[in-house]
Amino acid sequence: MNRKYRKTVIAANWKMNKTPSETKAFMTEFKAMLPKGRWCDIAFCVPAVCIPAAVRAMHETRVGIGAENCNANASGAYTGEIATNMLVDAGCKYVICGHSERRAMGETDADVNAKVLAILEAGLVPIMCVGESLEQRELGVTEEWIAMQIKAGLSGVGEDKIKKVVIAYEPIWAIGTGKTATPEQAEEVCQSIRTVIRKLYGAKVARAVSILYGGSMNEKNAEELLAQPDIDGGLIGGASLVAEKFIKIIEAANQPC
Repeated sequence: MNRKYRKTVIAANWKMNKTPSETKAFMTEFKAMLPKGRWCDIAFCVPAVCIPAAVRAMHETRVGIGAENCNANASGAYTGEIATNMLVDAGCKYVICGHSERRAMGETDADVNAKVLAILEAGLVPIMCVGESLEQRELGVTEEWIAMQIKAGLSGVGEDKIKKVVIAYEPIWAIGTGKTATPEQAEEVCQSIRTVIRKLYGAKVARAVSILYGGSMNEKNAEELLAQPDIDGGLIGGASLVAEKFIKIIEAANQPC
């Protein structure tokens, strides 16, 4: 982490877990544990049906609520999809885009780029996910693959908006598997991501962009991962579903740099 130049962000990705009533109960429990002071930004990206309950529960706190996906179109015949203006009206601040689980369903780099542009246009914060498969890592093409994803995903994003983009590095082989990249492996890739941004936007902008790690970060390994200079937070899956575990990750992020 480097709070001198950029925000530390701890974001939950609940995936397809919890009902609205379970969300309300979780948030009540979580608020009682929330540490005082303001070191890191906290976000909960929850299933669409849980967004209103989460927003109501957290409206008097500094915790931001986000969506797990959106459609790049403003409106239209897209049954089952959710537009960014709907998320704004519901009280969202963040939107995850490009998650590997969405990419596995057929989402392309062009789709991710369209969503990033739509999210920014709506005044929301995109959490744009990038990452490599185990095969790509073993072939030694991790940095090239992720550089391509970043360049494609940020196409058309100007210098006036890039600082609002949060990038999450999520090695696909470490998501939900219990396997975690070593702090050194995670730092190496996050550093290379910052290098790509530097080449695209310059050193000053690159220093200001928050880069999260999103591969099985939990309450046990968070402090070591967050001690790396280019890891500015986490996109947390399973550990974010248990209030006590998520609080411990937030506490790890609140340690002095």
